Amino acid sequence: MRAAASLMAWVYILQSQSTARYYVGSTNNLDRRLGEHHRAHSRATRGRGPWSLVHREAFPSLIEARRRELKIKKWKSSKAIAFLIQKQIG
Repeated sequence: MRAAASLMAWVYILQSQSTARYYVGSTNNLDRRLGEHHRAHSRATRGRGPWSLVHREAFPSLIEARRRELKIKKWKSSKAIAFLIQKQIG
């Protein structure tokens, strides 16, 4: 019998320190993915940093994390994302 699996996937939100814009992504390895953003391996974030991790949510699977990522991206509002981040802090 297998032990219960730990959380394996993340939705994360980065905020550009230079433009204040947000980037929403998902991954099964948050440390690796953040490193890729900081090393400019992602076209979507390249040249717009430096970036700060301002929000993250854990999920048991990458499929669930991707669903949440798409839901957040459909908001198309930086105000809604800022509210999500503020709710986490407060």
